[in-house]
Amino acid sequence: MNQPIILVSGSKGGVGKSLTTMALLDYFAINHKYLKLVDADTNNPDVWRCYGRLTEGEVVDLNDVDGWIHLVNLSDATPFKAVVVNTPAQSNTAVGKHASILLDSLRELARPLITLWVINRQRDGLEMLREYMDVMNGTMVHVVCNGYFGEEHKFELYRGSTIREQVTTLGGKSTYLPDLSDRVTDELYGKRATLAEAAQQFKLGDRAELQRWRTAVSGMFASMGI
Repeated sequence: MNQPIILVSGSKGGVGKSLTTMALLDYFAINHKYLKLVDADTNNPDVWRCYGRLTEGEVVDLNDVDGWIHLVNLSDATPFKAVVVNTPAQSNTAVGKHASILLDSLRELARPLITLWVINRQRDGLEMLREYMDVMNGTMVHVVCNGYFGEEHKFELYRGSTIREQVTTLGGKSTYLPDLSDRVTDELYGKRATLAEAAQQFKLGDRAELQRWRTAVSGMFASMGI
């Protein structure tokens, strides 16, 4: 089996997809894994701005059928590299229209398809997840509860939902992304720095907070088997 294609999604904006993608890129770099970045947030490609200088990748429009064709082709060209895709807001519309191009290619690509579905504490993210899983039937979905929106126990709406039961039944994990200080997050985006650069260049207190977070996030990804 070749390296996975990993979609960081959530369909709606502002749930933390970009920071989760950056954390995943950092985790792969720490573990010396080869990867290809696809930033599909063409309106605000923050991940590309931070990582495009140092990570092989590109900005691809997945709202258009040609973008999905291109995603399949680049996945086929680099089977030894994990493909990490940062998806845009409202991506479920495009998934419903075009994801079959990727799904129908998975057998020949010999790659697993994994989705990290990032949520806040609101109901609409769960409803969109249900729609997404109906389309992406047979692929692995893990749910990431973003700690920016509260402590883990506050995600009771998801914890008590039938969609969580469905995720678990299909082998997915329900995980918790610890909150990262706003000042550190703002510095990352403001300076367009990678997490590794920030760990070397930021002030001591900010570096300590970032390292705490990186360690916790590494444990989160390891629990998923990524």
